[in-house]
Amino acid sequence: MTLPSIRSGIAALVILLTWFLSAPNSFAQYQQTPPPANSGSQPQTPKDGQAAPALAAPKADPEEEAAYKAFTDTKVEDADKRIQLGEAYIQKYPSGKYVEPVYQGLTTAEYSKQDFAKMYADADKTLAANPDDVTVLVLVGWVIPHNYDPNDLAAESQLDKAEKYEKHALEVLAALPKPANMTDEQFAKVKAQGESQAHSGLGLIYFRRQNYEQSIAELKKSTADPGNQDATDYYVMGVELTRLKRFSESADAFAKCAAMPGALAERCKQMGADAKKQAAAAPAPSK
Repeated sequence: MTLPSIRSGIAALVILLTWFLSAPNSFAQYQQTPPPANSGSQPQTPKDGQAAPALAAPKADPEEEAAYKAFTDTKVEDADKRIQLGEAYIQKYPSGKYVEPVYQGLTTAEYSKQDFAKMYADADKTLAANPDDVTVLVLVGWVIPHNYDPNDLAAESQLDKAEKYEKHALEVLAALPKPANMTDEQFAKVKAQGESQAHSGLGLIYFRRQNYEQSIAELKKSTADPGNQDATDYYVMGVELTRLKRFSESADAFAKCAAMPGALAERCKQMGADAKKQAAAAPAPSK
């Protein structure tokens, strides 16, 4: 079964998470106090029990700073320009101080272009630099089960990878401190969207494995917040509940899917009607 490739609200999630996760990088940049000038020709050696004097932080390269600023100033929606500027930065500064956020930005831009091969490659580079990059963990863990090909020899290992990413993303989200440049409301919204997306990814992973009960449990979590509900998740739940012969619940899931504008609305409306007929025809449970 083919699933829609774009989840409702994921573009907004990428924007929010990208903004959110760029904050720690800026907070991490600080200048150490330079050591006092040494009057002698030889460097001072710290005495036993004394800390070594702090070293002066290397001066920022104005050209690198400008290249990174041009990249971050480009709107997330302008994927082509972000890719152009990001690749130019990586080519010129392959060991630059902003390699991780640039690779992260490339990953999300390539997702919006549906260039999955490049997205996966740059996601690997992002996570090599920072295994806790929750934007990439959530996004890639969600994309993999959407593009699942059971005939691919690496299909199961890819699902394992996606499951690992989403579970780790939930751990990272649970422990994230609130950045100073965000309000409590903004922070709560970003975390809720990230958690919803991660649970959606896990639900789709378990759906691909035909572990329907576990999938339904995750999809119920992904749709628990009215502000983060998605038609695809309700559609998958409806399919699973139908296969489990829980027709009344299936009809309810399809009804929620059908109530959401989009490509799935008409299909869910018809499948919901079928589920209602099956519920009505099902024998009453024995007493």
